[in-house]
Amino acid sequence: MDIQDLTRQLHTQNASKIVMLVADGLGGLPRTPDGQTELETARTPHLDQLATRGVQGASIPVLPGITPGSGPGHLGLFGYDPLKYVIGRGALEATGVGFQLQPGDVAVRCNFCTIDRAGKITDRRAGRIASHESAPLAISLRQVSISGIELFVEPVKEHRFVVVFRGDALQGDVADTDPQATGVPPLDPIPLNPASARTAEVAGEFLAQAHHLLAGQTKANFLTMRGFAGKPDLPSYRDVYGLRAAAIAVYPMYKGLARLVGMDIVGQAATLDDQVALLEQHWADYDFFFVHFKYTDSTGEDGNFEAKVKRIEELDAVLPRIAALQPQVLIVTGDHSTPSWLQSHSWHPVPTLLVSDCCRPDPCRRLTERDCIHGGLGQFEAKYLMALALANAGRLGKYGA
Repeated sequence: MDIQDLTRQLHTQNASKIVMLVADGLGGLPRTPDGQTELETARTPHLDQLATRGVQGASIPVLPGITPGSGPGHLGLFGYDPLKYVIGRGALEATGVGFQLQPGDVAVRCNFCTIDRAGKITDRRAGRIASHESAPLAISLRQVSISGIELFVEPVKEHRFVVVFRGDALQGDVADTDPQATGVPPLDPIPLNPASARTAEVAGEFLAQAHHLLAGQTKANFLTMRGFAGKPDLPSYRDVYGLRAAAIAVYPMYKGLARLVGMDIVGQAATLDDQVALLEQHWADYDFFFVHFKYTDSTGEDGNFEAKVKRIEELDAVLPRIAALQPQVLIVTGDHSTPSWLQSHSWHPVPTLLVSDCCRPDPCRRLTERDCIHGGLGQFEAKYLMALALANAGRLGKYGA
């Protein structure tokens, strides 16, 4: 029996509210052995105040030593075992922009990139090209034509777009073409099993035609493909937790993941202030709110320590508005760590704070990497966080006689 089998049996109803505020890539590392992390460097008076009332620990997104992608990282936070429920990035991106995947479709998350005359990547994200520049380029790729395949190309945000292949004999087990490095050419789409050979062939033809169509561009003159995936099937928040759940996110991929687990996507937000305003506006309509903040991750990936510190401080500044709503449970966490020192996701456990009237406060006075090691939650697998949230909200009954 897994944890969701238990929550299905034990969840109860009341009027409590739960807010899960996810600062993507929250965890960090010091730049020097005796230095401070981004979270330790940031001035976070409101988070500090919450820390004195709450209990904290370090969540393990998947397993010790395993570096998660954004999909597995969020699935764990939502209480879904990321080793049991595997969702490709392409399916998340497609669902995030509202595309209705059909059985047999293969969705691919694509990044515009910049290549030089030798075909080597000079920028994996095309300078994080703005959405108003990238969207027309993505739409131009709808000119690609492949015999026997119906193609859908949808802009997403900045350098990201999604491609969906629809046709016979397609499966999503194809290796990414992003080499995760510059100075080398993109990889070829390689099938990981015989059943995906047709998909790899289609992807290769798409790339060949796209190379021709983008040849005149200076920044976004090629693309990489990641996360080939079919349509997933996950149980809903209403089923496993008895919750009316809402997601408030800026980036489509996180909306897609939330939609796949049965959350409603609330409003359109461009800034963190917009997101909090939507939270306030829809407070009476839902039991659970997932609020996603992206920029602690992207600044970490860019290797910009100071910018990540500022983003953490930006997050701290909105906490009084969230606290003023008086949620019965407020969780502040991340889906994974993204230390700017590494410029990538990492395997490090993620600082996690839970505040409720019935939590057992620990001695920690700040939410930081060093503090969370000594927190009352200890180190725990992220997939158990939702059970803790339900228990603290009075929404989980007793197990057994």
